[in-house]
Amino acid sequence: MTDFDIVPPAAIREGRATDAYFDRTVAALDHEGVNPRVVAEVTADQFPTGEFEVFAGVKDAAHLLEGHDVDVDALREGQLFDGGPVLRIEGSYREFCVFETALLGFLSHASGIATNALRARRAAPESLVLSFGARHVHPSIAAVVERGALVAGLDGISHVAAGDVLGREASGTMPHALVICFGRGNQEAAWQAFDEAAGPDVPRVALCDTYSDEKDESIRAAEAVDALDSVRLDTTGSRRGDFRHIIKEVRWELDARGFEDVGIFASGGLGPAELRHLSDVVEGFGVGGYVSNAEPIDFALDIVEVDGEPAAKRGKLSGAKQVYRTLDGGHHVGLADRDGPVDGEELLEPLVRDGEIVREFDIDDASERALTDADRVDFAAPE
Repeated sequence: MTDFDIVPPAAIREGRATDAYFDRTVAALDHEGVNPRVVAEVTADQFPTGEFEVFAGVKDAAHLLEGHDVDVDALREGQLFDGGPVLRIEGSYREFCVFETALLGFLSHASGIATNALRARRAAPESLVLSFGARHVHPSIAAVVERGALVAGLDGISHVAAGDVLGREASGTMPHALVICFGRGNQEAAWQAFDEAAGPDVPRVALCDTYSDEKDESIRAAEAVDALDSVRLDTTGSRRGDFRHIIKEVRWELDARGFEDVGIFASGGLGPAELRHLSDVVEGFGVGGYVSNAEPIDFALDIVEVDGEPAAKRGKLSGAKQVYRTLDGGHHVGLADRDGPVDGEELLEPLVRDGEIVREFDIDDASERALTDADRVDFAAPE
């Protein structure tokens, strides 16, 4: 037993993070001395659907298969897809059989998070958008959430340990708890303590909806902190009313008192619809559960070729495949040994060769890829 219910990395590498039936499969194959050379593909949809999603989790997938006698091709991190394989493995089946569960988990969860983060990004393309959602997930995967947010082009993350993992500094200012610790009526003392204690590189952002209405606390904060950058409104939904109208009132009252340079930052249960609705009246957003609680992409891993011969179960397409992006933004699927579209760019590229990782994983490159591809395929946030 361990203190925390976390499957350790060693167990993942050893193939223990698997469904039990894969252990039974290995036992049966070993018993009969069967170990065919196969091609297996990870897919969500067999044919293009027009509904694009973001591929993520590929770094973890590569390290999972590192050191095993397999060749792996995959989309690049941040690439958008709407059907066909996102990753292809070739090798003896027993070489990777027990890693299917972990592999799909790495790809499914991370891709869902990155997809929702890109939807948030596209809803407010000119606004500062920060990831605030790590508190909604098990801490062992906080870095997965924050990486997905950054891959999709969000401007920052809040989780300190995840920042350590990713080589990024976490951002954030104050919670309601800080204001409450100073007591009702003493909000100024809390804002001033923060101002005096925080380092010079930390933006001065005052949380302004703890005890009284947002307009009152915003004015008081601007008067109490000389170098105030912004006020943050995080009003709970049960008290929010017309949030856009509240924000416009706060803007009016700050401007009327000469605080035109004090920005407004909004957070609390926001998704693409809210970001789109508010982006012209605020400078930035904190997005939490919409990103961190994203539904995983329903990937499956299926054998499509056995000892050089096409093979697949019902409902799947046999034969090794390639996917292409054409100049018009189209996503196309075809057999790998056939010619693709004339202007098609092959998207499945080498990831692992003979057990060695042959690719680097740069978050900024992945983010640029996601944002560029989003324009190319006209990726849209939900209404």
